[in-house]
Amino acid sequence: MSERAYALRFISGKYQGGEYPLGQSGDLVIGRSSELDLVLIEDMVSRKHACITLASGGITIADLGSTNGTFVNGEKVQRAQLKEGDRILIGTSILKLVARTAGTTPVDPKSAQQDLERAAAAHEKKQGGHSAVQGRLEEVPLVDLLQLLSTSRKTGAIVISGYRSGRVHLRSGKVVSAVIDADPTLPPKKALYRMISWTQGGFEFVAQDGDLPPMPNEIADATDLMMDALQQADELARGGFPAPTAAIGIAMPLSPKLRELSAEELDLLQLVHNYGVVQAVLDRAFGSDLEVAQRIAALIQRGYLRLF
Repeated sequence: MSERAYALRFISGKYQGGEYPLGQSGDLVIGRSSELDLVLIEDMVSRKHACITLASGGITIADLGSTNGTFVNGEKVQRAQLKEGDRILIGTSILKLVARTAGTTPVDPKSAQQDLERAAAAHEKKQGGHSAVQGRLEEVPLVDLLQLLSTSRKTGAIVISGYRSGRVHLRSGKVVSAVIDADPTLPPKKALYRMISWTQGGFEFVAQDGDLPPMPNEIADATDLMMDALQQADELARGGFPAPTAAIGIAMPLSPKLRELSAEELDLLQLVHNYGVVQAVLDRAFGSDLEVAQRIAALIQRGYLRLF
């Protein structure tokens, strides 16, 4: 392993704000048992949950047959290589592998654990009864947060605040609805697609006692949808599509024949005529933002639409 030193920084959960320094080599066993190196006292953590190994070849993490699994960057793993910046989900704690200043004295596990417990006590006092699951999207992407709440089968809402705000509703860990405050009329599925791409803002999970009542247009199965949303957000970012704020209209003069358009394309043309801004069209057109952006780009290329 390189001479760089690392630490596990707790960015969400009971121990949020704490850091556990890693040594230069050896194994770090994580779990609920008081006999282990790194002790996490919470129900979702198994007695022996995971092991982080530091060696000359790098840093690896292995699940030790835990009940609720070990996740790296939102993916469940049995064994995985770690690099700086990776996010690890164990129980309801999200830990980030960060670089630290290497000291001359070896890491003292007992002292490190005590520092962690002090961080947990300070975090609990600071919350004043608020949710233990809170933080920033800059450090914890929404996909990771949804994975955490899915694993712990929570019911309630993730409330996102900041430049953009909204809520994602969950029932027993499953996403059932999503609302963007600036446009509450958006279909829940389209709202969730957009929110998954958000990278800024604060979040807090507000738990709900009892069952979540039925909601309008509930999302049937969001598991595959979340991965698809991430891929679509990436394609939108690098696809060269018109900016959401761009003014758009029907090309004048209109040379190509309208009869050559499908019913879906004619509907899109009507939305462009009525609203004249790409974002407004994306909001109202049927389909995901990527699908609609692709249709808009195709109609521009074919001479039906133009940007102003």
